[in-house]
Amino acid sequence: MKIVECVPNFSEGKNEHTFEMMKKSLSGIQNCKLLSFEPDADYNRVVVTMAGDEHGILDGALAISRTAAQLIDMTKHKGEHPRMGAIDVVPFVPVKNITMEECVKISEAFGERASKELNIPIYLYEAAARKPERQNLANIRKGEYEGLSEKLKDENWYPDYGINQFNPKLGGTVTGARFFLIAYNVNIKSEDVKYAKEIGEILRESGYVKKDADGNVIKVKRQSVKVPGRLKSVKGMGVALEKYKMIQVSMNLTNYNVTPIHVAFEEVKKEAARLGVEVTGSEIVGLVPLDALLLAGKYYSQEKNLDEKNFIDLAIEKLGLSDLHPFIKTEKIIDYMI
Repeated sequence: MKIVECVPNFSEGKNEHTFEMMKKSLSGIQNCKLLSFEPDADYNRVVVTMAGDEHGILDGALAISRTAAQLIDMTKHKGEHPRMGAIDVVPFVPVKNITMEECVKISEAFGERASKELNIPIYLYEAAARKPERQNLANIRKGEYEGLSEKLKDENWYPDYGINQFNPKLGGTVTGARFFLIAYNVNIKSEDVKYAKEIGEILRESGYVKKDADGNVIKVKRQSVKVPGRLKSVKGMGVALEKYKMIQVSMNLTNYNVTPIHVAFEEVKKEAARLGVEVTGSEIVGLVPLDALLLAGKYYSQEKNLDEKNFIDLAIEKLGLSDLHPFIKTEKIIDYMI
């Protein structure tokens, strides 16, 4: 059986009725299984993880997107996480017996159908991107929902599917195919988000714009001077979690073989210590591959001949993955759920 993961992110993190209706929309769809449903009120965002074959996963993605389109209104949305629309991003990820190219075709089918049914502009990104500047999600999302109306007037940013017309209720959507992404957040004991923002800028691959002692952007030949970040295949930013009275360095690890979880965690700890603040633990949003946690467990272990369970338990302990919520292996590791 071919297995595809789909991890749609929707711009709603608080409304329980919306959540129940979204889950209900997936019931009865053949060869599509809901693996996790993780809302966050501060981000005002829900991350959904599904898996299925090439037919079931497309049907499931369309079904839950239709429900979200009915119930989410972007004109009323505010949240910490960058977003461009109600159905913000719908990535398809090859898991077993299926290629990246096949997942690109699934994303194209989703884009074509969803744009027509829901009257929304849809962009293709990552492996499905048709233009180099659209490979990176951050480039497409730049300006976010509030800037989308103007963006659609620029012929360089006409959507891949749908028309260049702003939909105030739903905004825009991004879909495509990509490697397994780990949404990983490191918790810091402080209420001043400046620390998390600074760490995120230093570590993320894209880096930051260099400034002088007065806070002015340094330019050479009218071009801003960019300082590259320390970690490859990492996107990062700082956010405040008011509910917990703490801050987070919120990261997307786009290839955990390039920058593993434990490397990201230890680098945040190093920078936090430099700034005089304390890391209390971390969290994984959505699911994580078994291999990614085994890498961490082996890194922290003094013994190299432990069994799988001991390596995983050690990774959970050393990364502080139960800092905010209990990390339940059978509900968070995708290999144990499929």
